[in-house]
Amino acid sequence: MTRRPVRQLQGPIGSVGVVFREGSPEVLEVIEHLTELCRARGVSITLEDAAHAAAAEGHTTLDLDGEPVDLVVALGGDGTLLRAARAVVEYETPVLGVNLGRLGFLTAMPASELEAGLARVLEGEAQIDCRSTLCAQVVSEGEVDGHKLYALNDIVIHTSGAARVTPLLLGVAGGGGGGEEIGTFSADGVILATPTGSTAYSMSAGGPVIAPDVPCIVVTPICPHSLAVRPLVVPSYEELTVRPLDPDASHQLTVDGQIERRLQPGEAVVVARGDRSVSLVRLPGQTFFGTLRRKLNWGAVSPERA
Repeated sequence: MTRRPVRQLQGPIGSVGVVFREGSPEVLEVIEHLTELCRARGVSITLEDAAHAAAAEGHTTLDLDGEPVDLVVALGGDGTLLRAARAVVEYETPVLGVNLGRLGFLTAMPASELEAGLARVLEGEAQIDCRSTLCAQVVSEGEVDGHKLYALNDIVIHTSGAARVTPLLLGVAGGGGGGEEIGTFSADGVILATPTGSTAYSMSAGGPVIAPDVPCIVVTPICPHSLAVRPLVVPSYEELTVRPLDPDASHQLTVDGQIERRLQPGEAVVVARGDRSVSLVRLPGQTFFGTLRRKLNWGAVSPERA
């Protein structure tokens, strides 16, 4: 079996939209530098919510509906990149992550390498890393809410307010429109993650690390009140249902750690692989396993054993 062929970022790139993390001490300086680099190459640039940015002079506001762009640059950490990914998921616009934070596992480069990295992207040397998403919908009284919530990392159903365990029913859809109960367990909540999200909250909760190309959904209970409940990996074609069973407990739905929706008694959440993907921009030589070693110290050899 051969590896999936690498996709090149299709150019030319004539327009760039910027999503950024407000409050970061260096973000305005990076925006100014990015603007200079783009304009020097004849590339137009628009800013997310430019009206409220201190560096907004001479910029227009990013409007993906009215004026699509060829590339979105996310200035911040993984949280900023996840927000940018959800913003472009309907347009399939590639996202380039520039790390202004500490870890930046999903980003392509640190801010210190912006000039050289952007030059390689604009000159056609960049590659596309296509990542799957999850889609969540709320079910109430048998009716599915038409509003779809897309996640690049994870969908989390958990208790809100006071810390307490809650009973949850996990089920999977079956053939012919039927379904099957996987099981009931008590926990603080449950994480349903993409392979991309397997290195985020799910990993912190004891879930496995999954390579991005593996077609699956990771189910990781949060602090389960049982030694018998362990993380579960299911095929990506399955449709999972999570139903809180305690009508007196307060539950909420969180998408990529950012979007919250309070669940009403009797409501359940249906999660399936999304019908859209996210294109992350990578530079040649950047790999998932290399990032795993470098940023998460996976299998790092201590100096005394080197």
